[in-house]
Amino acid sequence: MEKDDVIDSPREKVSDHIRRYLNSDGDDGYLWNGVPTLLLTTRGRKSERLRRTALIFGKNGDNYLIVASKGGAPQNPLWFENIIAEPKVTIQVKGEVSRGHARLATPQERASLWSIMTDIWPAYDEYQAKTTREIPLVVIEVVPS
Repeated sequence: MEKDDVIDSPREKVSDHIRRYLNSDGDDGYLWNGVPTLLLTTRGRKSERLRRTALIFGKNGDNYLIVASKGGAPQNPLWFENIIAEPKVTIQVKGEVSRGHARLATPQERASLWSIMTDIWPAYDEYQAKTTREIPLVVIEVVPS
């Protein structure tokens, strides 16, 4: 396997979702439990390998929003740790693939952006209540090609 071959999530449910999404340009997989999803590819901070997962997303203008909730677990998801180390990402929304720059929402942005995401997936508030960490909200700014 080459360094730039993409490794999908090891979680079977997620890797199945990714496969369906890729095989159909998102026709099968864009909506998951009634909410929109995208495919996020990051560079592993230790392995330097490309890693892909499927995530619920929202929009704020041209920017994409994702939440590093991990269901309210005490630690951040690995994809978030990868973004902190290397903010250059690739996203796929339906059949459109874009390069992006990921960043943590500023404290000033967070409240309004958080409400965008909880309108889409109300369980994010429950996840936040389960953990002592502030769940990161990530803004992905699409980089023109």
